[in-house]
Amino acid sequence: MRSDNSKAVYAFIKPANDAHTLGIQSATSLLKACGYDVIHAGERLELALSHISEERAREEIIDWISRNKINRVGITYRLDKADALRIFGYFVEELKKKQMLSSQGGPVDALFFGGLPESCRIVTKEFGDLVSCFQGGESARDTLLAMGVPGEKIPADMLEISQYDNDREAFSRELIDKGDYRDLRSHSADNYPGFGSRQDTLLKRLQAGRDGAYGKRPLIRAHVGPYSSDQKRTEAIRECADWAKQLAAGGLLDILSLGTSQLSQSNFGENWHGKINGGGVPINSPDEYIRIYEAGRPLLLRTYAGTKDISGLASMYEETINICWHAMSLWWFNRLDGRGPYDLYTSLQEQILAIRYIAGTGKPFEANVSHHFSFRGADDITYIVSSFLAAKLVKKLGIKVFILQNMLNTPASSWGVQDLAKSRAMLKLLRSLEDENFRVLLQPRAGLEYFVADLHQAKVQLAAVSCLMDDIRAHDNSSPELIHVVSYSEASHLATPDIIDESIRITLHTLNEYRRAKKAGLVDDMSKNEEVAERERKLYRDSKQLIGFLEKAYPDLYSAEGFYKIFAAGFLPTPYLWKETEEFAHAVNWRSKSLHGGQQLVSDTDSEISMDERLELAAANIRDAEKLLKMRQ
Repeated sequence: MRSDNSKAVYAFIKPANDAHTLGIQSATSLLKACGYDVIHAGERLELALSHISEERAREEIIDWISRNKINRVGITYRLDKADALRIFGYFVEELKKKQMLSSQGGPVDALFFGGLPESCRIVTKEFGDLVSCFQGGESARDTLLAMGVPGEKIPADMLEISQYDNDREAFSRELIDKGDYRDLRSHSADNYPGFGSRQDTLLKRLQAGRDGAYGKRPLIRAHVGPYSSDQKRTEAIRECADWAKQLAAGGLLDILSLGTSQLSQSNFGENWHGKINGGGVPINSPDEYIRIYEAGRPLLLRTYAGTKDISGLASMYEETINICWHAMSLWWFNRLDGRGPYDLYTSLQEQILAIRYIAGTGKPFEANVSHHFSFRGADDITYIVSSFLAAKLVKKLGIKVFILQNMLNTPASSWGVQDLAKSRAMLKLLRSLEDENFRVLLQPRAGLEYFVADLHQAKVQLAAVSCLMDDIRAHDNSSPELIHVVSYSEASHLATPDIIDESIRITLHTLNEYRRAKKAGLVDDMSKNEEVAERERKLYRDSKQLIGFLEKAYPDLYSAEGFYKIFAAGFLPTPYLWKETEEFAHAVNWRSKSLHGGQQLVSDTDSEISMDERLELAAANIRDAEKLLKMRQ
């Protein structure tokens, strides 16, 4: 069905209720690096796909394909498998009905589906060779070949590998094959007054952390969010409470990070009739939060911030689950990424109001920021600088403890040496903000697109990224203070309590064994690695230059107005932003590329753009950004 047409136009579309875009962004980056045009469906088309059972919606999608002369179409859906088959089935049948397939003389010569393994299995069973399925974890080369890209068009630098990554994988494979992690009996610190009560706090539990033979045990956070589309809402709440109880009994988890539904964040307390849940636990009342909190005691709990009535929900989380820390995304979870109803400026204003409230509670704050830039093609400097700006803003607003979430393996093409350099440069910058009233806690995690669907290999990957976390501060066994453990089943299926506990065992056992190996000289001392040091120096120098320019150019930098203007002017590039692109054309009008394991801004000739050039280009847009802000005000 597929030709090798080098002029082929690729397009990707997902339903409106699925917020997952990583697969689309990754595929887009790979295809553009090979010289192909890629089109993303907008909100109207996403809504049409969500309602594809309606004839009008199908006609709209077919018209989109025809108008844009699209040849190769990919649909992604990371939620329910039955919905995945239904959506893709309607789509294929409509293509056939309208004679759109190349075998019928039409323009479409390739179809792709990206989803969870079970969804891929049923789609493949139903449609066979008509579709190429992607379940995550495929190599760049395999992805491109499956998408019809000739091997000779794949850039050589896309296939480079890092020796440090290979060494960590070999160490981790031996550890997982041996299986001793299953016997780990570590448990949460409980030797302090108020443990598990409403007076319990993150800092109390951190202070009480038990010392093991190889250093302080980090506090462990894990994401928990059972939901199935064939469940009643009340059944989902009951299952979540049961899971919380199981995880509390296991004693391995410290912080249950409650994965609520999109509707819980955007339409809490409202009538949800006719609205699509979109995955996650569908909590819609304070009593339901209290039920899960009580079931999970003595675990600490946290959950997503709201995307409207942000301050009201933050207050409700305090009253119901004694939330152990609050997290917000500042530039994100609004119209920019389709996760909330506010425009960017309004969203920033509302979040800043909520942060002022949070500061009054004395609770820590996490800026869920940097990786959202990376998801949209941002370079490593933007990753670092956006985190620094967020930390300095919340310090000015009165926050005293800042949790630095650091998503490693993002993008998936990142090399470990670059992750170490990026993490160290970022940590150095943020720790420069520390004083008697402000403290930074490091919380690394694996990347969302890191794991493969093969569960044994995914366990190896989890161990390997645990080694990477420990090498950020290679000789400090009290770091990291927290670890967000992403369960090894991430690319395959929802993590149950047993899988979450096993993932924690793998993580903690790996830390112990890797520290033992470092002490014995059995693995490389990455604190002395000159390649990492050289990369860190450059990232730190360029980040400092960008921050210095912004602080000089914008007296109101640390405000909703300042954050809006620097984004609108293009100082924080997001080449793969695909919503609100007209308003933020200067943020989109960049090219980024993975070079030697790092993500960099590049010119039209693929050469790296220097920081001086970058500042000059963005500075030319300052007046445009001012005008856009005045329109918003």
